[in-house]
Amino acid sequence: MQFAKTTFAIGILVAAAALPSFAQEATPALDPNGSFVDSYGTSFSFTLCGETGTDLCGVLTNLEGESATAENLAFVGKQVMQATQTAPNQWKGSLSAGGISADATVTQVAPDTIEIQGCRVVILCQTLAYNRV
Repeated sequence: MQFAKTTFAIGILVAAAALPSFAQEATPALDPNGSFVDSYGTSFSFTLCGETGTDLCGVLTNLEGESATAENLAFVGKQVMQATQTAPNQWKGSLSAGGISADATVTQVAPDTIEIQGCRVVILCQTLAYNRV
């Protein structure tokens, strides 16, 4: 009986080790280069950058709504984000403008859609979707 239990346990371990190779399909790389705008009219131009060409840099190209203060408008046309690639189609870094900065996770969820999750003080997070223009 002990032999059967050991054999069964080994079989499960082997199956579990093999399962990820069958379950994981390669995530196709999407192209984040281009201009993206959110529902408020705020837009970014994203390009791959950095020494290896895998970082993601974001230039604020337009600012609309309540965020369009004189202080914030000074950052239009400037790079406000650089993030390191952490997974296919995902980058983590920071978004900085003025005296405000936030940890940012940028995920390209579709060829023409990028989501940015910005967090300040870890628990104050917001995610906005940006669509290619």
